[in-house]
Amino acid sequence: MTELRNRMDEAMVLRGFSLRTRESYLACVRALAKHYRQPPDVLDGRGIQAYLLHLITERKLAYASVNQASCAFRFLFGTVLRWPEVRFEIPMAKVPKRLPQILSRGEVTRLIDAAPTLRGRTLLTTTYAAGLRVSEVCALQLADIESAPDRMCLKVRQGKGGQDRYTLLSPRLLDRLRHYWCDRRPRRWLFPNVSGTAPIDQSTAQRIYCAARDAAGIPREGGIHTLRHAFATHLIEAGVDLPTVQRLLGHGHISTTMRYVHLARSHLTGTTSPLELLDPPKR
Repeated sequence: MTELRNRMDEAMVLRGFSLRTRESYLACVRALAKHYRQPPDVLDGRGIQAYLLHLITERKLAYASVNQASCAFRFLFGTVLRWPEVRFEIPMAKVPKRLPQILSRGEVTRLIDAAPTLRGRTLLTTTYAAGLRVSEVCALQLADIESAPDRMCLKVRQGKGGQDRYTLLSPRLLDRLRHYWCDRRPRRWLFPNVSGTAPIDQSTAQRIYCAARDAAGIPREGGIHTLRHAFATHLIEAGVDLPTVQRLLGHGHISTTMRYVHLARSHLTGTTSPLELLDPPKR
């Protein structure tokens, strides 16, 4: 399917898809071809739906992964191959809505301190202090640190959706970054790989988080993205307004940011139950 793969990739490039999305879509189509042992363009809508059912019932994939495969197939058959829509009705799976795990401030401190290396502690601190995605913290460069007193921010290059943005650089984080730089002397990437020729791999950052989480005795739930959830929730608990949190996180819609309001404990503990407003019951 080399020719078809190239056509699909070129179509995604023309439409401005990110490299990560292109790789994910191509991987989904490649898995489909491997499953049926034939090129995808000879399949019909029924075969596609049977494969999606296989992903859910037999491979037990998360609904988000199934939805990604569904989007990839829609793009291939609808945009690249231009099949009529009636021939491949691919429903989107309904993703269960679960609240993410939120670490307390004390748990964040314990987790960071539990990382055995300076690099690990600095990476976890940066992720939490700036509310970064794992891809964003791994891609940080020294030039992205703007430490002038009238700036004090981190530049996030090509975040989700290909958008640049600025986020917080706290004085405490700046001190940690300076200490880390004096010890490790990175040249271009803030957190380079072993050879120093590329940024640290995202899987390595995940392992650093999971090892620190286990060492700190924190329940196993979620990955390094948990620190981003904690960043947003703790800001809201501190009284920061939603539009500011939205800009710092790089959310395209305020509705995405609003879910953190439900996670902020101060909004729960500081709210009076209507029971307290009733007249005292008769004894």
